[in-house]
Amino acid sequence: MAEKRTAYSLVELVIVVVFLGIIAAITVPKLNFSLISEQKADNVAWKIVTDIRRARSLAISSAANNTTGFALIMTGSVPYSGYEIQNLDTSATVDSHSIDSGISCTGGSRFEFGPLGNLLAGSDNQLVVSSSGKTFTIDIKAATGLTICTEN
Repeated sequence: MAEKRTAYSLVELVIVVVFLGIIAAITVPKLNFSLISEQKADNVAWKIVTDIRRARSLAISSAANNTTGFALIMTGSVPYSGYEIQNLDTSATVDSHSIDSGISCTGGSRFEFGPLGNLLAGSDNQLVVSSSGKTFTIDIKAATGLTICTEN
C-alpha cells in the first residue's frame, strides 16, 4: 500500500516561488504607471475645485462679520507647490495643502471672493492642472464665483 502525501517538499515550493518571480519580473515593467499619474492629476484638480468652492462658501457665510472675504492663494513658484485658504480680513490661514511634485499646476495665483461670493477685482479666474498628458482647466466666473473644472 502506498503512503499518502500530505505536504509539498521544499524543492517544489522553491520551484513555484522562482516561477512566480520570473512571471512578475516579465510583467511589472509592462504595467502602465502613467494611469496612476493621470489619476493623481484628476484628484488634485478636484481637490482644488473643492477648496475654491470652500473659500467662496466661507466668504458668503461670514459676510456679516467679514466684509473683506476669503481667498485661495497658490504658494511656491510656478508650477505651484501648494495653496492655502486665507481670511482676507485677518490674514489668518484657514487651511493649507501641498501639491505632489509630479503634478504641474499653473495659471492664476490668487482667487479672492467677496461677501456675495463673487470674485473680487484683480483676482485670477483660471488654473491649469496637468500630469502625464492629462490636463484639467479650472475656470471661475467673476460675477458669480461659479467654479467649473473641465478635462482637456
